[in-house]
This record gives sequence, structure tokens and C-alpha cells, in this order.
Amino acid sequence: MTALDTAADINALARFLADQQLNDLAACASVDCIIICASAVLHSAEVLFQTLQECPTLTQQLVLCGGIGHSTQFLYKAVADHPQFHSLAKAITGVPEAQVLERILDEFFDGAAIRTAGCQILVEDESTNCGSNAIKSRDVLERFACDPKNIILIQDPTMMLRTKASFEHAYKHVETRPRFISCPVFVPQVRPSAQGQLVYAPDSPPRLWDMQRFIDLILGEIPRVRDNENGYGPNGRGFIGHIHVPADIEDAWRKLQLISFKGTRL
Repeated sequence: MTALDTAADINALARFLADQQLNDLAACASVDCIIICASAVLHSAEVLFQTLQECPTLTQQLVLCGGIGHSTQFLYKAVADHPQFHSLAKAITGVPEAQVLERILDEFFDGAAIRTAGCQILVEDESTNCGSNAIKSRDVLERFACDPKNIILIQDPTMMLRTKASFEHAYKHVETRPRFISCPVFVPQVRPSAQGQLVYAPDSPPRLWDMQRFIDLILGEIPRVRDNENGYGPNGRGFIGHIHVPADIEDAWRKLQLISFKGTRL
């Protein structure tokens, strides 16, 4: 395999997992609800908050989602490393992820104006994984008597496909289920550099995962979304509904398993 082939396989997995149904928040019609699951890639939250600041009628409800889980330390580090948000670093240590997002919204964007314009901001700060993100967000909406017909989901693009499946699964017994729309905000893509290193494409957002973590995330995600005895689907652990993993994605995943990405040199 050439370096270009390897990058193409990584990009195919990234596109599949990002499940991009909406690629421009600012251009979409108003919806009943937006749910953002906190992640260490703060670009998604920044785009959302900026969009709501400019168009607060985009949604009736905004749910900030995330408790304290196995990836929360990555969020704290992302805040500490951010050129603006770093001033919050000490204050947010030990704080649930959703509350971190709320602090960012209120201190670096005009959260008050967004609320005044009629956007109800709800905080779900107890969930610890993707499945509980869905269940507890549903519970928060029900607690506030919100019955959205359509919901935009914003999540780390490496987890977007599974996140939407988790929400659909959480609502499977609800009589009138909302329509879920995946909005990863961006789709990560890579290319080989002249020095033989994998690097992000030139139009990528700033402050993404280090390359080794990104590769680990997408390679680790494919076994989870499979519907077999080891996956999260109905034939496995039953956390999500059936997801069809196309043959070309399985083939790309198998080829990437044979490569050592240590140092991300190809």
C-alpha cells in the first residue's frame, strides 16, 4: 500500500463514521432541538455557539450533554490549551462536561442574548458514555415537557454514527419518535506529507486530536458499530440498532490493521 492509499482508507472510515447529514448549521432551517455532546474537539461547540449567537432562533431548545467519563480529561486539556478558553482551566477541573460547555457559552459568547431570544438551554450533566448521553438527554427533555419533532445531534465526528444510533435506540419505545439529524460540523481528513508523516488536510479546523489518537479512535469505532456478537448492535450488546458496515469500509479497516502507525510515519 502506498501512503496515498493509506490516507484514502483512513478518510473513508472518517467519512463513514461522521455520518454527515448536515454540513452547515448556519444554512439550515430552524429545528425544535439541538443536542451537543461534549468532546475534546472544541471546534464543534465554537461553531454551534457562534451560529446561535448570530441566529438564536435556530432552535427552541439546546441541550448541553455530558457528565464525567473516561474522556473528560481530554476536554479539560483542550480547554487549558485553547488560546481563549484557557482562562477557565482551573475553574472547570472536576466539573461535568456539559457544565464546561455552559461556562464557555456564557463567558465567551452571548449566552444571555441567546436565552432572551427564546432558546431554552438545558444541561444534562450525568451521562458517562454514548448510550447514557442519549438516555439522559431524552430524560431531560421529558422533564422539561419538551417534545421535539426534529433534533440536530452534534458530536465528535469519530463517534457521530454511533451517537445517532444510540439516540434512535433510546427513543425506540417512544410513540412519536423525533427525526435525528447528524451534524458532525466537520469531517476529518488526512494526507501524507512530503516527510512521510500523516497530517490533517489543509482546510481542517485547528486543535484536533493528535494523529495517533485520531487513528486509534476510528479504528476502535468500527468493531463497536458492527452488528455481531462483539459489536454494540442487536446481535451483540444491544446498545444500538442495526448499522450496516459496507464491504469497502470493512476492507479499509482490515488493511489499516496491518499498518503500524507509531509516530504516524508511513
